[in-house]
Amino acid sequence: MTEEPSKSLNGRKRGAIVGGALVILLAAGFVVWSSSCPCDRTPGGYLFGDAPDGVVTDWSFANDVPLCQIQVSTGLVPYSINLNCMATTSGELYLSCGACETKGWGGRMLKNGSSRIRLGESVYPVTATRVLNSDELDRAWGARAVKLQLHSSALNPAVPLGTPRADNWWSFRLVSR
Repeated sequence: MTEEPSKSLNGRKRGAIVGGALVILLAAGFVVWSSSCPCDRTPGGYLFGDAPDGVVTDWSFANDVPLCQIQVSTGLVPYSINLNCMATTSGELYLSCGACETKGWGGRMLKNGSSRIRLGESVYPVTATRVLNSDELDRAWGARAVKLQLHSSALNPAVPLGTPRADNWWSFRLVSR
């Protein structure tokens, strides 16, 4: 038994409409997710925000926000999370985490340091490099301790000033590009 051409055509049209609606729904969901997260410990996607002109050489204003959001490359879909970020007294910018080797963003950052950071409502393109020098790690750790005296929370508690840096603590230096 052969199917009438008009019924076959109607089935294809319905399939195209359903497929198109699904694509639109997924795209809208991604935009909503990206515009509302990262939130607390839930990752987000693309970071939206103003794109200031020029290269930033003094990041000291980063200490005015409790957490920053970093977007790392994952290939097709961007991945963003809330992180500690801190500026030293000389204006250098760092990200940090404990046990970073177990966190997906750290490995992604090692493979491709080209990322974006949102501070407040502005998004800055940066290049991240893992810090291995002990003196520089101590400077970043000290900047973190100072910042957390002002911006600590239950999820991001302050350590007392002068607390030694943990052995499993990583830091990445961010440079504006």
